[in-house]
Amino acid sequence: LATGSSPLEFYKQIRESDLDLSNLISVNLDEYVGLTGDDPQSYRYFMEKNLFDAKPFKESYLPSGVEESADQEVIRYNKILEEHPVDLQILGIGRNGHIGFNEPGTSFDSQTHLVQLDDSTIEANSRFFDKIEDVPTQAISMGIANILAAKSIVLFAYGESKAQAIKGTVEGERTEKVPASALQGHPNVTIIADKEALNLLSR
Repeated sequence: LATGSSPLEFYKQIRESDLDLSNLISVNLDEYVGLTGDDPQSYRYFMEKNLFDAKPFKESYLPSGVEESADQEVIRYNKILEEHPVDLQILGIGRNGHIGFNEPGTSFDSQTHLVQLDDSTIEANSRFFDKIEDVPTQAISMGIANILAAKSIVLFAYGESKAQAIKGTVEGERTEKVPASALQGHPNVTIIADKEALNLLSR
C-alpha cells in the first residue's frame, strides 16, 4: 500500500464499499525516519485514518520510523516481504519519477533500504508540514526489486506536476534516472491518471 495524495480516492472508495479485508494482509511501501507511528505526519497514522480504522486487515505491516533502529528495521522488513509475497502493489509517483521513496539513481535491484530524500521530494512533501524544516530527510522504503516482485501493480497519477514523470515512465528510456521506468519491465501494470498527468504522452 502507498500513502500520499494519489491513492486517497482509492482508499475512500474502499471505505465506502462492502469489501471485507479482514482475511487479507497489507504491507506498506515506506515510512519517514524520525516520526513515531502516532505522529499525525507519519504514514502509519495516514493509513489508520484513511483505511485501517474503517477497513481493518487481518494483519498490517508498516516500517517503523524509529531512528535508532533504522538499520535493523531494513533487515526486518525485507524478511516480512519474503514471508508475504505481494499480489497487488499500489503506487503513487513523485514529480522526479520516484516510486516509494526510491529516488533517481536507485538500483532496479534494490531491496528495502534507508533513503536520503532528494531536495525536490522534501519540497513537495513540505505542504503537509508547518514548515519545510520539519520534513524528515530520511525514510525507509521498499526497494524497486521488491515492487517489481508484485504480481500486479496499479499506479495512480493526478495533475500536471506528474506529467513529465509519467512520460518518462511510459515512453522514456528504462533508466535508473527515472525509477518508475522500471515498471516497463513488469508484465502487469495499470496506470490510472487524469488528462493533466497524461498530457505529455505522444500516443
